[in-house]
Amino acid sequence: MRIRSALDRRLVFLGVVLLAASPLGARTKTDVITMQNGDRITCEVKGLDGGVLSIELDYVDGTVSLDWSKVARLESTQLFVVLSQDGSSYEGTLATAEVGPSLPMKIRVGQGEGPEVQMEGSEIVRMTETSEKFLQRFSGAINLGLIYSKGNNATQYTLGTEVQYLRERWAVETMFSSDLSSNSGSTTSTRNQLTLRSYHLLPWENYFYGGQGSFLQSSTQGINLQTTVGGGIGHFFKNTNRTSISVLGGLGWESTDYKQSAAVVGRQNVAAALLSAEIKLFKFKKTNLNLTASLLPALSDPGRLHFDTNATYYLKLFKNLNWNVSFYGNWDNRPPAGFSSSDFGSSSGLSWTFGYK
Repeated sequence: MRIRSALDRRLVFLGVVLLAASPLGARTKTDVITMQNGDRITCEVKGLDGGVLSIELDYVDGTVSLDWSKVARLESTQLFVVLSQDGSSYEGTLATAEVGPSLPMKIRVGQGEGPEVQMEGSEIVRMTETSEKFLQRFSGAINLGLIYSKGNNATQYTLGTEVQYLRERWAVETMFSSDLSSNSGSTTSTRNQLTLRSYHLLPWENYFYGGQGSFLQSSTQGINLQTTVGGGIGHFFKNTNRTSISVLGGLGWESTDYKQSAAVVGRQNVAAALLSAEIKLFKFKKTNLNLTASLLPALSDPGRLHFDTNATYYLKLFKNLNWNVSFYGNWDNRPPAGFSSSDFGSSSGLSWTFGYK
């Protein structure tokens, strides 16, 4: 009954996410793209990410992916948030600047009544279709995996979601993952984690300030709830349409409520330094790897270290459908006596993306 109750709660959560991610209405497909070989395409530009320009056509079901390096011209009256390699960001309509035949393509970003900005196509890291409407600024993915074996009545499933809200100079991202593993004759193992991350660009090139929060429940480590919050100053060491590497350093705080055991533990509060890193690698055809990791050396309990990491590899299968392999890990080098110092695992399944993803 406990397993069924846990599954019911997660199915309700999945239903809410699917409802929130449902199509919010398409705009008129009047954008124009010209490829280097002369092909001219009238479409709706969805966005640029990982060197892949995503578009939708009236006569094609789903999203079409174009190699950004093969695009010669682009015209759109839709609003986009455009991020460049030097960390600058702009919001406006898109047009192609007139340049000589041997010069690289330049994109003009119109900013309403303000001056236009021009940048080379290779300098653009990301373009995200945006809107004045709040709900149409979201994008993300939903991941689901399930394994069942009749022999020992074993069930293993994973559920994950990621949603991003992007504006001109700041962004907010939330990620949720849930894992359940059970088989006859053993205790059901569950792990649930909700992570919130945000950043705001600073005036200096590729610098930003950001914060993050995490809420973790792990039956393997005997954790009822572990709350981790922190923030600091970060820097993009590499930020192109193929690779993104950023590091954030600052201060954090962690509060852990352990399950009851023979030894009375209760709640532990720890002040810590924070070192967080995020690595994203992209390849055309929507193959990409996302890796996040956080290290918290305790200040109020010297010598104690907490390390957390999540990694997901995506491979596009068809339209918005992807196959993914993910890994999670959580380590504490000085847990309370009788409690496990680690919890880690891997899973694979299918993903459905929405927005510019």
